[in-house]
Amino acid sequence: MDVDYKDEKLRKVEIDPNEDCGRGEAVTNGFRKRMQSIRAALDERDFYAQKSLRFEKLKGSRDHERSMRINDQWRLILRLETDDEGRVIVLIEIVDYH
Repeated sequence: MDVDYKDEKLRKVEIDPNEDCGRGEAVTNGFRKRMQSIRAALDERDFYAQKSLRFEKLKGSRDHERSMRINDQWRLILRLETDDEGRVIVLIEIVDYH
């Protein structure tokens, strides 16, 4: 899938091995692992099929966003959009859900 970034720091973390997301090495490595899954996916159904991702739609003021598990504590918040070429995932932020 195509990926866009609301937070440019996330782009740097994905492509630069020396960049850190600021939440520890485990979260940085988990984020990079999730990015491999995102880039390999044909569409969001692939995320739902991988139960370990816990890909889910958020509620309330964030009902236009989705989340994906990085590890037990941290989640990647994203938004699904459509452009002329198909679906695009917009990465918003990494948040602590505890």
